[in-house]
Amino acid sequence: MSTGGSPIETVVVHPLVLLSVVDHYNRIDKVSSQKRVVGCLLGSLSKGSLDVSNSFAVPFDEDEKDPNVYFLDHDYLETMYNMFKKVNAKEKIVGWYHTGPKLHPNDIKINEIIKSYCSDSVLVIIDAKPKDLGLPTDAYISVDEVHDDGTPTTRTFDHVRSEIGAEEAEEVGVEHLLRDIKDTTVGSLSQHLSTLVAALKSLFSKLDDISVYLEQVTDGTLPVNHPIIYQLQDVFNLLPNLNIPQLMDAFTVKTNDQNLVMYTASIIRAVIALHSLINNKTSNRAAEKDGVKKVEVEKEDKEEKEKDTSKEDSNKKDVKST
Repeated sequence: MSTGGSPIETVVVHPLVLLSVVDHYNRIDKVSSQKRVVGCLLGSLSKGSLDVSNSFAVPFDEDEKDPNVYFLDHDYLETMYNMFKKVNAKEKIVGWYHTGPKLHPNDIKINEIIKSYCSDSVLVIIDAKPKDLGLPTDAYISVDEVHDDGTPTTRTFDHVRSEIGAEEAEEVGVEHLLRDIKDTTVGSLSQHLSTLVAALKSLFSKLDDISVYLEQVTDGTLPVNHPIIYQLQDVFNLLPNLNIPQLMDAFTVKTNDQNLVMYTASIIRAVIALHSLINNKTSNRAAEKDGVKKVEVEKEDKEEKEKDTSKEDSNKKDVKST
């Protein structure tokens, strides 16, 4: 059971932060064998929503075999923060990030260091090379875990809801960047269908995670977490009851109407395509006939000119002979 209060309910990560983290990871990955990078997050807190609008990298190194051995450059962190403060005083240190992609054993200790600059420090794990569908961000806050056996409390991480948000200027910049990624030759319908397929795959992966979690709780591998069970119960309560005949009839009628519209549109499209093909063939035949007529007329004109020239030559010869 976890206790500990925090006003942070949602963490909103801006696209600029994602681009900076990916650039940081790629630069370090080319020159070092380090598996993850670390940096500070800047932003502001308002009404339970933490707005992460900027970030900067921090030199970091660790021993993969011993989690107690790591290095975080405090002097560089303070220098960079003072420089960012001169540019925008509203942006303050709100937490830190690393590229995970999962939690590490020494994350609690690093978080305690960051808490010296921010009392409500947030850890955001940003996956620079996501393999699964969904958001590449996971946000956590540190809380005190109270054990049922009476042992002293320990610090652990509690998951916080995260999302991607952007201002209007950032949305324009992201759209310009996506122009180089999106295939302009693909129609909007195919893009819409590919988006739906990606969303369904993401939903399936989430449902699979829920199934695995419930199986582990049933087997006793994991303890029962009542808040998670309550949230799952709320999700199940929101599901429609498909056993109602009226609802099934409504789904059937709507599906039939959509199929009828698609069938009619396909027929119309085929008729228009055939009509265009026939028009194209008739125009080509007419053009061929016009071309043949032009060639014949040109030949006749050429022959007449040759006859005229030959007559003139013969007349000139007769005049000379006389």
